[in-house]
Amino acid sequence: MLVDFLKLPDNARIWIYQSNRGFSDLELEEIKHALSDFLNEWTAHGSDLSAGFEIKYNRFIIIGLDQTNASASGCSIDASVHFIQQLEQQYNVNLMDRMNVSFKQGEHVAYKSLKDFKKMAKDKAISKNTIVFNNLVTNKLEYQEHWEVPASESWHSRFV
Repeated sequence: MLVDFLKLPDNARIWIYQSNRGFSDLELEEIKHALSDFLNEWTAHGSDLSAGFEIKYNRFIIIGLDQTNASASGCSIDASVHFIQQLEQQYNVNLMDRMNVSFKQGEHVAYKSLKDFKKMAKDKAISKNTIVFNNLVTNKLEYQEHWEVPASESWHSRFV
């Protein structure tokens, strides 16, 4: 069951998928429609899942799940992964590679391999104050408070 992302509780489970490129306006509309359809039908062992989504910076898909009445099961998580993989194929993007890093360069969101990110840190092209996206957050409150943070306050700190 699709719910307003903003109305999800702070302890809602969060999954963040970062794209290797920004989506066009047309792609965003199509993806929003597909997400709405998927979440409206998303279930775990026959129980509706209360889930919402938002898309940030035209490249991050954030799915939130209120686990108050029903939690995601292995099968429902598999279904969501399959859905994301379909988006990857349809839009020729990479959404599931966790070995890449997104960070802000001014108002621009940069996307680099972890290897390139480490090299940029070594070359002082980024610093401990560089705003990074910590896609390892697990709930809505962490997402709201610790997703966009200086590199010094996330797992990225080991490189800067």
